[in-house]
Amino acid sequence: MSRGFVREDDQEEPVFIPPRAPLPAGVDNLVTPRGLGLLQEERSALELQRTRLDLPEGPARRRELAEINGRIRLLEERIASARVVEPVDTDTPAVRFGTTVTFRIIAGPQSGTVRRFTLVGVDEARVAEGRIAFTSPLAKALLGMRTGEQTDFQLGPQRQRLEVVSVAR
Repeated sequence: MSRGFVREDDQEEPVFIPPRAPLPAGVDNLVTPRGLGLLQEERSALELQRTRLDLPEGPARRRELAEINGRIRLLEERIASARVVEPVDTDTPAVRFGTTVTFRIIAGPQSGTVRRFTLVGVDEARVAEGRIAFTSPLAKALLGMRTGEQTDFQLGPQRQRLEVVSVAR
């Protein structure tokens, strides 16, 4: 078709919908009760944003609605696939999903450093806030460990030895 017969506003570029945090293929979408609540709050906020959209009819409004609707669609898929893991109390806690682990680096470039992280779902992870995804290399290295146990952890060219100081629910 000749470009002379195409309306200008029909030439809108496709909307880019930012992807959710990656979840490896074949891995269950584990979430903490808090994590599921955060996903539901995010969906509610997007739905409210959609109803309060204050743009006149036209390309900008269609674009904004397409982005919001796309984000809601991805979020609903994530919520539908969520498997909530409740914290479990045991007498001898091991590092597992939902626990908070404190460890010390006992050998390597950062020897002496003490770190503390809670193992959470991929959408809830925020390293700066002390939450790491259960799919992260560090979480995988620590899973199943108990207080006093040690493991080697390789991050790029750096090899470090970690010792679990405590595990809490």
